[in-house]
Amino acid sequence: MSIALDAPFPEGLSPLSRRAAEQGWLKWAIVLTAAFAAILEVVDVSIVNVALPYMQGNLSATLSEIGWVSTGYSIANVIVIPLSAWLGLRFGKKRYFIFSLIAFTLASVLCGFATNLAMLIIGRVIQGLGGGGLLAKAQALMFETVPREEQAKASTIFTLGVIAGPAIGPALGGYLTDNLGWRWIFFINVPLGIFAVFMCTTFLTPDDPHARKTGSVDWLGVLFLAVGLGSFQTVLEQGQQEDWLSSVFIQRMTLLSIVGIALFIWQELHVEHPAVDLRVLRYRSLAAGSIISLVVGMGLYGTIFVVPVFAQTVLQFTATKTGLMLMPGAIASAVGTFALAPLSKILPPRMLIATGCLITIGVMVAFTGINPDTGFDQLYWPLIWRGFGTVIMFLPLSIATLGSLPKKDVASGSGFFSLTRQLGGSIGIAIITTLVAKQQFVHRSQLVYDISDLNPAYHDRLSSNTSFFNTLTGDPIGVQNKALSLIDRAVNAQATMLSYRDVFYFVAAVFILTLPLILLLGQAHKAPRPVEA
Repeated sequence: MSIALDAPFPEGLSPLSRRAAEQGWLKWAIVLTAAFAAILEVVDVSIVNVALPYMQGNLSATLSEIGWVSTGYSIANVIVIPLSAWLGLRFGKKRYFIFSLIAFTLASVLCGFATNLAMLIIGRVIQGLGGGGLLAKAQALMFETVPREEQAKASTIFTLGVIAGPAIGPALGGYLTDNLGWRWIFFINVPLGIFAVFMCTTFLTPDDPHARKTGSVDWLGVLFLAVGLGSFQTVLEQGQQEDWLSSVFIQRMTLLSIVGIALFIWQELHVEHPAVDLRVLRYRSLAAGSIISLVVGMGLYGTIFVVPVFAQTVLQFTATKTGLMLMPGAIASAVGTFALAPLSKILPPRMLIATGCLITIGVMVAFTGINPDTGFDQLYWPLIWRGFGTVIMFLPLSIATLGSLPKKDVASGSGFFSLTRQLGGSIGIAIITTLVAKQQFVHRSQLVYDISDLNPAYHDRLSSNTSFFNTLTGDPIGVQNKALSLIDRAVNAQATMLSYRDVFYFVAAVFILTLPLILLLGQAHKAPRPVEA
């Protein structure tokens, strides 16, 4: 897919792309095209979350049923991401990329016009299949197109969308939901998708017919992958609602995931032409980078998930106000992305990644000071530093993980790298939701244990509440019940706050434990790699 500037131009270039190749900016047009398509997928992961309560009411669904709107998308996403390299070789990289865009756009139309829950879930599954191909192939196209000495600039553009997308999604979703209705979070993809298809057909170089893989299809590998990862993602998405292993459904899904993943690994390591080339993990930088990517996914998507939930459930923010709260962090990500490009030429990737981890750890510790009186002022700077710290981790991590891979292994490595980030987000959200629920119960039990008539603080609060309600009603029993209900509400609020504090400490601890893995990443290559045709 990359172009040698001193070689004859490939056949089939559009007039605009031929002119771009002559002027030397075609590779940047390809990077922008890939990044724009990836932004569509990343934003769509988070844009739906703020609209789920509205969908639930409009479609008369239960909480567990409406959860499948997100679960179906995530399952399809994680299944297709590792297959993207094989699909690109099988059908052509440009053809498969454009097909993924079209499928994503048409599925958005189906979701927008959904008249029942089943129709919406089917649309989201198709959207996930298309979106998974966009994210993995976009990063592979970027690394295959741009020479090594310019990969830092290309990664800057790509990272800008991937990092800012999760913060832009809730803000955009909240505005559209509050002002136009939840269906517009899908309809907005249509003009953007059409524009992305136009950019792809214009700037992406034609597929080489000799590079297409026409051998036998590893159907068993595809089947085991779908069963293993699909079941695992179902466990992560539905485990908390089903009370984890106390549910027969979750037990069966867990068994299926273990068996499916084990058979998938065995199949891919023994078949001659695997659907997913796991042998790329022999590169130490890819193996270590993928583990760090898993943790970054937990930190990025986990905190993006838990902070809006805290804002809406505890601080009583609206969807729009919650989205606006996240905007400073998105802006900080954009500024940090451009500021990091010159730094990446001076400082080694390991140092930048470690700095990003330390900033994120500091932000998590700062978040532990949240309370019911927390507002924009208290969240402003931590969210800005979170956005900046994530950029410092993500951009050098992509370069250190994929930049040193041979061209023939970039697509497979990129697919696996993207998968770990996606699974990291799912694992992080699953752990965080479980931790909040469990710790809330633990802290409530501890707080209730301290409530006694012998406790002066409890006695003073009860007397104060009783006096207040006595001025409103003369019913002694009613006054007593209302006074106790206020205390119960305060206990629940305090238990919730303490559970969120535990979550932020947990994320900080995970990042601390990940720091030694940075030493396994490859060093930056100072010698530029020749640009291959």
